[in-house]
Amino acid sequence: MERQYNPQQIEKDAQHYWQQSGLFKALPDDNKEKFYCLSMFPYPSGRLHMGHVRNYTIGDVISRFQRMQGKNVMQPMGWDAFGLPAENAAIDNKTAPAKWTYANIDYMKNQLKSLGFGYDWDRELATCQPDYYRWEQWFFTRLYEKGLVYKKNATVNWDPIDQTVLANEQVIDGRGWRSGALVERKEIPQWFIKITDYAEQLLADLDKLENWPDQVKAMQRNWIGRSEGIEMTFQVKDVDASFDIYTTRPDTLMGVTYVALAAQHPLALEAAKQNPQLAAFIEECKNTKVAEADMATMDKKGCATGITAIHPITGEAVPVWVANFVLMDYGSGAVMAVPGHDQRDWEFATKYGLNIKQVIAASDNSEVDLSKAAYTEKGLLVNSGQFDGLTSEQAFDAIADKLSSEGKGQRKVNYRLRDWGVSRQRYWGTPIPMLNLPNGESVPVAADELPVRLPEDVVMDGVTSPIKADPEWRKATYQGQPAERETDTFDTFMESSWYYARYCSAQFNQGMLDAKEANYWLPVDQYIGGIEHAILHLLYSRFFHKLLRDEGLVQSDEPFKRLLCQGMVLADSFYREDAKGAKTWYSPADVDVEKDEKGRVVRAILRSDGQEVIHGGMTKMSKSKNNGINPQEVIDLYGADTIRLFTMFAAPPEQTLEWVESGVEGANRFLKRLWKLVQDHLDAGEVTSLDKAVLNGDQKALRREIHKTIAKVSDDIGRRQTFNTAIAAVMELLNHLQRAPQADAQDLAVVREGIEVILTLLNPITPHICHSLWTQLGHQDIEFSPWPQVDESALVEDEKLIVVQVNGKVRAKLTVAADATQEQVQAHALEQDNVRQHTDGKTLRKVIYVPGKLLNIVAN
Repeated sequence: MERQYNPQQIEKDAQHYWQQSGLFKALPDDNKEKFYCLSMFPYPSGRLHMGHVRNYTIGDVISRFQRMQGKNVMQPMGWDAFGLPAENAAIDNKTAPAKWTYANIDYMKNQLKSLGFGYDWDRELATCQPDYYRWEQWFFTRLYEKGLVYKKNATVNWDPIDQTVLANEQVIDGRGWRSGALVERKEIPQWFIKITDYAEQLLADLDKLENWPDQVKAMQRNWIGRSEGIEMTFQVKDVDASFDIYTTRPDTLMGVTYVALAAQHPLALEAAKQNPQLAAFIEECKNTKVAEADMATMDKKGCATGITAIHPITGEAVPVWVANFVLMDYGSGAVMAVPGHDQRDWEFATKYGLNIKQVIAASDNSEVDLSKAAYTEKGLLVNSGQFDGLTSEQAFDAIADKLSSEGKGQRKVNYRLRDWGVSRQRYWGTPIPMLNLPNGESVPVAADELPVRLPEDVVMDGVTSPIKADPEWRKATYQGQPAERETDTFDTFMESSWYYARYCSAQFNQGMLDAKEANYWLPVDQYIGGIEHAILHLLYSRFFHKLLRDEGLVQSDEPFKRLLCQGMVLADSFYREDAKGAKTWYSPADVDVEKDEKGRVVRAILRSDGQEVIHGGMTKMSKSKNNGINPQEVIDLYGADTIRLFTMFAAPPEQTLEWVESGVEGANRFLKRLWKLVQDHLDAGEVTSLDKAVLNGDQKALRREIHKTIAKVSDDIGRRQTFNTAIAAVMELLNHLQRAPQADAQDLAVVREGIEVILTLLNPITPHICHSLWTQLGHQDIEFSPWPQVDESALVEDEKLIVVQVNGKVRAKLTVAADATQEQVQAHALEQDNVRQHTDGKTLRKVIYVPGKLLNIVAN
């Protein structure tokens, strides 16, 4: 055994052993309870960052823990390999996205291996490989045949630089989130999948996800956005035309004073043909901010159409406007405006001098002042004719019944969720397996012609997709007639929505999934990833799983049983600012820092020039702040176990983690102490069997600490998933073991038990050092050793330590029998010299006894 802890050699040896013995290969076994642990797979950007390290360490800790519980564990890894970043990187590096991506995969795979993660690499996949996306294409054609896929012209956010469609959330201040270009509103053909057909299931089944964070479930509920309301028809005055409006507040219907249409509403476009001012406003709206966060705060603008609508109940004329806050993407593209009771409508009406009418009064008769703001609470109806005096709830039913009886409206459940637009105009993605025919129709590519392969040997010009620019690639035939391949590619959420299922039979080439293997492993027992994926990725994966179920490929309703969302990793940031306010950021590795007694940075010096830099605080590790820590440098310096231990100990997994060099050094010191303890123990002599019947008090007390630690760590890792508190408990046990004597056979036996417990408890977190030390103790395969069990008899205390206070001050500490009565403890206490000195000649006014802990005597 080496006298000094040498992590580089230890980790190399352990990883070689794991690879040669195939310890982490997962095969179905009906004799064992399965456990499928999955961390969200990475985009192959070229280098692991600390967010990756934290995510994958959490997953590996859980996997190794569950394996030691005797479960059949599968932990796979793969690559979310398609996407726009690869195109941009390929352009910058003058290479093809495929070549760049595969090189990055090779490098990052070696990094993952260097951290000792127990993956079954036989299940590795990359979403850019044809044997993966072939089945995605096949599934899409099946959805098309079922009527769940359709194509339509849609107004999209178009980034003219990246030449692609952006989601509303990717438009920031009217510009593309990546390119910074002014976004245009453009109408182009798009492919959609009918996720709205599953909206109710997606919403209802959230209640089945008992082990998901409430925050994530709430975010999904809000995104799906179920509401109950009324859909009604407004006729257009003097024209044979009408339009529908949906509202969740029919109680305010009698307060409608205008109607607002989206700029792309058919009525607005028709009116614009005769109205140059309106046409100019509609053109201006093409560049409107459309992210929902912007909609609430943006300047409300509008233009009258000259059209008048007829109120469906009163028959009154209502002016129709086009407003920039109404979008065709949501609802029908038309809203009834009730400025008395909706703040957005109030702001618009105030700006353009439109009528504001009160139809809801406060239930408590308090005054409502519509000159200052809209009154948005529910209450009692006023100025509403036959509905006066009804509560808002009563009016909902009464107005719904009125509209329904007259054929002007009906109750309707609506969803904020919209169908999933899966078309992207970029190259590096899965080709959409459809053919466009000369007559304008589209048909799916036949199954025996799949996959539609994406050419990988291409030249990127930064403007046009290579498959759009290649007429030969586009050529196809359908039933002997010429056709053209679809040149859009799938949204990369398509690939990440079913990869978890493909892992179950990654090498299966007869179909999308091997149903037997898929139904053995699924659903995923533990899923780990960042909170930023709480809505779209998780929602699309849940949707995809239900589609797979309805195709007969899986039997479960949900893909992920338990979800853990890990927090971000933060690090110090440093910068200088020039005369124009531009900031230059410097790596923390290049800065010397002085801190005060509370650990706060008081001075930072850039080593290269000896001049001060400004501390920008703890911020998320990022390229923009130049404060990312290269995991490989930490591994080279301290070893993988140190980085694993620090990331698990520094903070609970769902909270942000502050990268502090002193904390990393502390983790390394702990591992050195553990190494030395085992070395000293082996030097102390041969260990005989533990004989519980002959243990003395100190030995019993040490065993009690050992088994209390087992109980706490088992609960912390298994149920609570608070790895930091589990590690703290092990560190405390190590302190006890270092202080324990090793003078006789039973001393050695108890210490040996404690060491073996520490190694098994720490094995999921620091597997390399535990593997090495376990072998040194004469054992094999700690990875499959059973998790230590609590010896309940060891927790029984024969004696208790009682603190004795006189008038609130500690005067003695007594060791008494665990079953000693208060009278026995008090008598023993009064015999102590220091207690007697403060009580002799005094009256004992009160004696307070906390059993097994404290005796407090009040005397005067």
